Amino acid sequence: MEYNRLGKTGLLVSEVCLGTMTFGNESDEKTSQALMERALEAGINFFDAAHNYNLGKTEEIVGRWIGPHRDQIILTSKVYFPCGGGMNDQGLSRRNIIRSVEKSLKRLQTDYIDIVYLHHWDENTCLEQSMGALNTLIEQGKVHYAGVSNFSAWQTMRAQAIAEARGFAPISIVQPMYSLVKRQVEVEILPMAEYEGFAVVPYNALGAGLLTGKYLEGGSGRLNEAEMYRQRYDNPQYVEITRKFVAHAKEKAVAPAALALAWVMSHPLINAAIFGARNLEQFENTLTCLNHRLTLDARREITAL
Repeated sequence: MEYNRLGKTGLLVSEVCLGTMTFGNESDEKTSQALMERALEAGINFFDAAHNYNLGKTEEIVGRWIGPHRDQIILTSKVYFPCGGGMNDQGLSRRNIIRSVEKSLKRLQTDYIDIVYLHHWDENTCLEQSMGALNTLIEQGKVHYAGVSNFSAWQTMRAQAIAEARGFAPISIVQPMYSLVKRQVEVEILPMAEYEGFAVVPYNALGAGLLTGKYLEGGSGRLNEAEMYRQRYDNPQYVEITRKFVAHAKEKAVAPAALALAWVMSHPLINAAIFGARNLEQFENTLTCLNHRLTLDARREITAL
């Protein structure tokens, strides 16, 4: 395992980050705890969660495990999506950000969260209120760093401009979608991050399992279990890319999941790449990405697909 500086935060994080979205849904608590134990054993010190994952069950599972490991872990959460049932329990209002983080702290059984992401742009809320709420939580010591997820480049820079003008804590990390079939991030997000010194921690490196090739063989997963993912990857071109990619991985004798993650990790601006698993077998299969350090030529060969 290698460790990278997380932008300008000064933190050192593992080059892969454990995503926890499966915890409390596809992975029961025993399996989830086994995954966290194995991740820590493998040298992963970066765990990614969100307040709305499985209506808070995910954070509760992490919270029941993390106690003796808290100082070893860089832990994230996110706020925006509904969680709680009330009409105001969503979005980036000051009320929802502060209340959601307070609830996450209780579920996670911790005094602080290292990184809190604004999980989605909120066109109905003044961004100064959102950034001010994050700043309040950081001043209180309940959050250490601010990030954004699923923000476009202009939205991210608007948030950063507000932080600079008001003396708020700055945006330190961006979390975009990035995979061989979803490369829009290369157009503006990555150049912005390089110029501004933002850390980049992408998700969906496996394309919700698409790039593992399992759907080509009639396998099941998020693409046929969740409408959001089905729509996100409902493109015949993605299927053709996947066929070529899986054939390439087979030719190189590499697990497609591992190679898909290795390709994302090989971009010089990526600080850590998030991946999740439903069980230990999936975890171990994907973690073999650490055995495949792509040369520039190898990366270009895959990119050309």
